[in-house]
Amino acid sequence: MTGQHSWGYGQDDGPSEWHKSYPIAQGSRQSPIDIVSARAVYDPSLKPLLISYESCTSLSISNTGHSVMVEFADTDDKTAISGGPFQNPFRLKQFHFHWGRTHSQGSEHTIDGKPFPCELHLVHWNGRKYATFGEAAAAPDGLAVVGVFLEIGKEHASMNRLTDALYMVKFKGTKAQFRSFNPKCLLPLSLDYWTYLGSLTTPPLNESVTWIVLKEPIRVSEKQLEKFRMLLFTGEEDQRIQMANNFRPPQPLKGRVVRASFK
Repeated sequence: MTGQHSWGYGQDDGPSEWHKSYPIAQGSRQSPIDIVSARAVYDPSLKPLLISYESCTSLSISNTGHSVMVEFADTDDKTAISGGPFQNPFRLKQFHFHWGRTHSQGSEHTIDGKPFPCELHLVHWNGRKYATFGEAAAAPDGLAVVGVFLEIGKEHASMNRLTDALYMVKFKGTKAQFRSFNPKCLLPLSLDYWTYLGSLTTPPLNESVTWIVLKEPIRVSEKQLEKFRMLLFTGEEDQRIQMANNFRPPQPLKGRVVRASFK
């Protein structure tokens, strides 16, 4: 998250300004995108996504000043995804969320132009091919991010442990212990997905991500989503700015093909 440039989601440091410090922002495989379902190509050779999060290794929850993030011990491939478009397993490093100030927007990817109120990103790296997360993040095949849409519905029981912990990381730069949380509980029943080659959606915007965007959203209650909006972009000493609308809008497709694992 640290870098020579400060960036954010405000008027002066938001997504429309990122290209000044990070020229790759105007590159050929930037994320997120609008997924036009009718233009996605069904690819029968895509394997089902295999998610093995059994030996769950969550460590901490933190407020990065841009989002809330849960980090994992990533020393082996026990907590990993495989199958799908991948030859190697990718191990889980962290997950975080993007959300709106209101329910009308918040997700980064959109489907047929429609945004969701929130999007979960599970960030994985290719630990078979690269020695460190940083090395993987600089390589075109280094990262795999699973995107899950959240929509408003009934309460999501498994999400409560997470939303109940948010008060501990209200301010930017705060961190709390958050062990044995298994993010498998945050996945929908169906693992049908779209996949395309893209980038990180936050600076440094590296074009190193194979995206897996799940078709089926999960449901959370209004109350649960409200707890994300209590977080702050700012530190304890600063004037308080509510953390919301921390999403980058869809980027041009530039000739990329989106493949679907389902008909």
